[in-house]
Amino acid sequence: MADDDKSSNELAQDRTDWAEDRTVQANERTFAGWMRTGMAAIGIAIALQAVFGEMERTWIPKSVATAFLLLAMLIFYAAWKNACKLIQRLDAHAAEPVSASRFGTIASIMAAGALGTGIVLWLI
Repeated sequence: MADDDKSSNELAQDRTDWAEDRTVQANERTFAGWMRTGMAAIGIAIALQAVFGEMERTWIPKSVATAFLLLAMLIFYAAWKNACKLIQRLDAHAAEPVSASRFGTIASIMAAGALGTGIVLWLI
């Protein structure tokens, strides 16, 4: 009977370990989803400038586009912070998680791209 309990405890621990690995992988997918959402906000900013850029008062579409670019940068920051929080809380077992610095690098590059897009939009 003791052997049966031990094997069921080991199986329960294996299931817990696998669940943590799935959560680590879900965190990476969620981070990628937030990156796509931020890129969509950049796309909206570019589209607004393209559609309304010929207005007599050019500062209006540029300001609205800038708001979407700021939103994109906020999304990138929030995605990075949330991904890092989860990495610190969980232990990976079989899965190899993306490091917090890699998440930070990706989010920083995306934010720099949003900033660069804003500069270009204001120079047009």
